[in-house]
Amino acid sequence: MLVREVMTRDAQVVGPEDTIQEAADKMKDFDVGPLPVCEGDRLLGLVTDRDIAVRATAEGFDPWTTKVREVMTPGVIFCFEDQDVAEAARLMKDKQVRRLVVLNRDKRPVGIVTLGDLAVETE
Repeated sequence: MLVREVMTRDAQVVGPEDTIQEAADKMKDFDVGPLPVCEGDRLLGLVTDRDIAVRATAEGFDPWTTKVREVMTPGVIFCFEDQDVAEAARLMKDKQVRRLVVLNRDKRPVGIVTLGDLAVETE
């Protein structure tokens, strides 16, 4: 089975210049924790609800003025949509992550796959 068959397509994204308040609002509206950070169709990083809580709120950053780029995780671990789900699961295990941004072969974000997506499909 391929990653494209289990991933969430059209994942919501934020821009690096968006505020963390805007990111948190999008997380709430779409009931998600991670948001890929993109500039146009180029993946720059990932921001999670934990990034906002630990890197911003706990440090006293103003959510209305703090930019996503200030708290995001750069250098995102990703997989390709045409990879086998077993490869994606191994990558998650090796890198100790619970989610991967999914790219097409042009390295454009097309979705996100979580450990939960893979667990459901391998049962």
